[in-house]
Amino acid sequence: MTALDLSSPVAVVGTGTMGQGIAQVALVAGHPVRLYDAVAGRAREAAEAIGARLDRLVQKDRLTGADRDAARARLRAAESLSELADCALVVEAALERLDVKQQLFRDLEDVVTDDCLLATNTSSLSVTAIGGALRNPGRFVGLHFFNPAPLLPLVEVVSGFATDVTSATRAYETARAWGKTPVACADTPGFIVNRIARPFYAEAFAVYEAQAADPATIDAVLRESGGFRMGAFELTDLIGQDVNESVTHSVWESFFKDVRFTPSLSQRRLVESGRLGRKTGHGWYDYGAEPAEPHTAEKERPPAYVVAEGGMGPAAELLPLIREAGIQLRTEDEDHGTRLVLPSGGQLVLADGQTSVEFRDVVYFDLALDYRRATRIALSASQDTSPQTLSEAIGLFQALGKDVSVIGDVPGMIVARTVARIVDLAHDAVAKGVATEEDIDTAMCLGVNYPLGPFEWSRRLGRDFAYDLLDDLHLRDPSGRYAPSLALYRLAYATEKREGTP
Repeated sequence: MTALDLSSPVAVVGTGTMGQGIAQVALVAGHPVRLYDAVAGRAREAAEAIGARLDRLVQKDRLTGADRDAARARLRAAESLSELADCALVVEAALERLDVKQQLFRDLEDVVTDDCLLATNTSSLSVTAIGGALRNPGRFVGLHFFNPAPLLPLVEVVSGFATDVTSATRAYETARAWGKTPVACADTPGFIVNRIARPFYAEAFAVYEAQAADPATIDAVLRESGGFRMGAFELTDLIGQDVNESVTHSVWESFFKDVRFTPSLSQRRLVESGRLGRKTGHGWYDYGAEPAEPHTAEKERPPAYVVAEGGMGPAAELLPLIREAGIQLRTEDEDHGTRLVLPSGGQLVLADGQTSVEFRDVVYFDLALDYRRATRIALSASQDTSPQTLSEAIGLFQALGKDVSVIGDVPGMIVARTVARIVDLAHDAVAKGVATEEDIDTAMCLGVNYPLGPFEWSRRLGRDFAYDLLDDLHLRDPSGRYAPSLALYRLAYATEKREGTP
């Protein structure tokens, strides 16, 4: 099944920001486009707004004047649904209410031809439930664009329970012909991106609620150590706290209140207070005040030497960095792959889901996307950690050119627990037929700008890193939130079997 022919008219129903963006994508690709909105006059206003954006593209040399004029000639505002009768594809971007969407598609089914492809751009409702109102749900599919649709490449092509393979394939190929990067997805709450991205917000909020660190520090660690484009607090302020919390709540409700997707009480309070982020001038941050600064430790003297017990696993890059900093590095052939021993006798250990208070004189350090390029490292210590050990740990990372943020004694720290949970949800999604590994990695990199897809993270960290960390977290919080999925358990167990573990 091939993409729609460019001569085939495409209709967009609902002319808000997303509807206009989708219409512009189809228009620039070469289709005749019809705009319809239930509110009189809005379709004409949307057509004028799209025309103005085309003008700006010409001014930026991204579109020729001739192509702009041809696109404008193909764009038409429709006064009634009957004017969409000859369309080969209708994409709905209307109000996020199931009853509204179901009625709209019932009305469309009475107007369009039997071979017209019907699609919804919903981000939170079930494609299956919307399509269930149709006489022929086989031609119904989800086409979830990301905002702004003309700029962001990702499109989630969502097959409902009754969607025909031919319909999903045609939608997929059409999105690709429009210059987008489509990924195929089963109809699951949150689809790919909004399902797997939940821990990025949830774990940051959990660290904050545990009073282990403030928003500015958590955001700085996620950016400067984890390699994420934005931290969870600044990103939700940009999205809008009400919007982000609504998506989280929808996914949680749709999964029958699965504890892994439980919304944040602190975010709920933020929404209730009307502090919705940038659009109200105050969210996690006050945008009328000076920017909040992350906690950064004062300068400490570096240790004269450190002893590495093993190869340091995912933190192996620290060993050459220590040598390059002129600090003597001694190595011992011990099976402690993520541990450094400091001159004080204290230990520096990669975050593993345990806490410093459980051990004598231990400082944990957080996971980094790239220890060489990271500009900040988080450390955690308990009240039982000696001041000398913490000082040496701070001094060591400062000698490697890193800012250091000392946070509370929270298991899994910030980046490590976030990445482990994202990896777990991704493996669980593949095991349940939501999408392929490749499509999930593509979706998370293009949809939310993650520095790595979950499976690329998993391969870098080793097959059992996420499982071991979550298993440790689950022992300390047996609510089920951190219980590793069966898919992650199988991955770790298979690794052990290959290595000869009985």
